[in-house]
Amino acid sequence: MVGKIRELMELIGRKLKQASLLWLEGFREACCLHRVVLLCFRSKKLLMRTGQCFLLNGFIFLGSMFVLHSVVIPTLLWILPDQCSEIASQGSCSFANILKFFSYLRLGLIQLFYVFWFYPLYLFSFILSTLWYNDIAKHGYAAMERKEPNVSEPSSKNEVTMPEDAALQQKPDGLGGFVIGIGEQVYSLLLLSFFFLEVYATGFIPYVGKAINFVLLSWMYAYYCFEYKWNLSEVALNRRLDFFETNWAFFSGFGSPCVLAIFFFSPLVSYGVMAVLFPLFVLTATVSGAEQLIATQRRKWRGMGLGRLPIFYAADTISMRILSLLPLALGEPAQESKEH
Repeated sequence: MVGKIRELMELIGRKLKQASLLWLEGFREACCLHRVVLLCFRSKKLLMRTGQCFLLNGFIFLGSMFVLHSVVIPTLLWILPDQCSEIASQGSCSFANILKFFSYLRLGLIQLFYVFWFYPLYLFSFILSTLWYNDIAKHGYAAMERKEPNVSEPSSKNEVTMPEDAALQQKPDGLGGFVIGIGEQVYSLLLLSFFFLEVYATGFIPYVGKAINFVLLSWMYAYYCFEYKWNLSEVALNRRLDFFETNWAFFSGFGSPCVLAIFFFSPLVSYGVMAVLFPLFVLTATVSGAEQLIATQRRKWRGMGLGRLPIFYAADTISMRILSLLPLALGEPAQESKEH
């Protein structure tokens, strides 16, 4: 009995060590932002798109937030004070009603600033940035392939648990392949949407909610970053999910710098910061040697892995339930893409 407990503890210790090393490898890969600079030097289109993204989200959006809190609000407090001492120098305060009116007026003016500037700017930035992120990923992928064809792909297709030709043969040519592609896109959209709701809901769990939210956010941003690369290299959806959930420790580490950059800010500031940093992490994922690093670690462990963690289990269950209610043309291809 004592021997079995000792073996179990040794096994747990080895697994924790493996998970820690993979997490650190993922964290280090995400922080290799110098690779982004090299890619920008190789592609003028990439440099232009990245600069536009920084100009819109960093200079205009975050700059507007800075102006609001550093100039507009202090000016309103000076014009519409909130303390009696700023109106009357001595004596008891007899301006309570006026101060209350000033408070409502000041709050209303700030809300107008949000309604007529920040919210439209947020919507405009979200739509435009989404389009730009795709361009940034394409230009980065092209620059990587043109200059360093052996750095990431073709091995990425080989290392995502299946050979390159098998990954591409998952989808037939012609109309069948097109329909399966549509089914995969619908399934992927549902999966990530429900996973986002799951991440959002965990933030309301008492005591441990923030910690769980941090881990889930790390996985979510890591998947977003690598999805561009996997789309461009045509890795099948079921292989992406299998590779991601099998190497959960690495991707948790990769997504952690993304979350650390936004975790302690207000929602609008967090969006602005992430909108600036996200394309950098997308490019880092594009040129990342994640597959090679993971394969190297496995060789050190003599093929022993951590095991698959069903990160998307809840989102997958709900998504497949919804897809089962959709027309056959979409439901069956999505189901086929999930079969291993």
